[in-house]
Amino acid sequence: MKGYAIIKAKKKFGQNFLKDKFYLNKIAKAMPNTNNLVVEIGPGLGDLTEKLLEKRRVTAFEIDRELCEILKKKFPNLDLKCGDVLEYWQNGSLVNESYDLIANLPYYIATNIILKALRDKNAKNILVLIQKEVADKFSAKVGDRNYGSLSILASQVAKVKKLFDIPPGAFVPAPKVMSSVILFEKFKDSYDEEFAKFLKVAFANPRKTLKKNLSKFNLNLSEFGLADTIRPHQVDADTFFQLFSASKERSEDGKNEFTTGDRKNN
Repeated sequence: MKGYAIIKAKKKFGQNFLKDKFYLNKIAKAMPNTNNLVVEIGPGLGDLTEKLLEKRRVTAFEIDRELCEILKKKFPNLDLKCGDVLEYWQNGSLVNESYDLIANLPYYIATNIILKALRDKNAKNILVLIQKEVADKFSAKVGDRNYGSLSILASQVAKVKKLFDIPPGAFVPAPKVMSSVILFEKFKDSYDEEFAKFLKVAFANPRKTLKKNLSKFNLNLSEFGLADTIRPHQVDADTFFQLFSASKERSEDGKNEFTTGDRKNN
């Protein structure tokens, strides 16, 4: 395909270019119809960027300097930021106005980007193409195998919709796993970061009971209608927030150290 033949995907940036026009059109149509600025992360060769510019103002962030030069020539009027998007996100907001985020996110950084956007008060809608496994974690419901801290945090801030899957063959080069497009329609500016830390403790050992994971907080689960044998994935988001609020109220100084050391987050 023209363009892709002369650009070699760089592993250090986790690049997999979406080339299939059917899915490109489907993603463009899935973007909520608002007057907000569109922020695109990782525009690549601009296949999706071109469609977005037909309808909205677009600011794009591209870390690959080689691709930046191509994009500058292809779209002279595009507001293009060349560099690591995380470095632009230093002060809590990526841009100084309301925006809708759209991105084909590298798998290694997808979760971090989504969580930053969920915390960004200026981000109103988030439409991202990510690894299916990650999309399943963000969209999982209570009782699901993938239900955990990510799905709970997302549900506190946004209406989450997993829209459709995209097969490996739609990309150049083809990834080894299935991808999914997921939409977060935010109804709240951000989530409580202390609550996020509390959830990491609650899900630090998903196979253990919730009582065991939260033992340091000395909570009586029966007060919340929970059995001592219940596991974290069986508890809904509202109840987790009640547990979190109770743990703060009962601490001597009004604070808790919600840390997991070097345990793996769920």
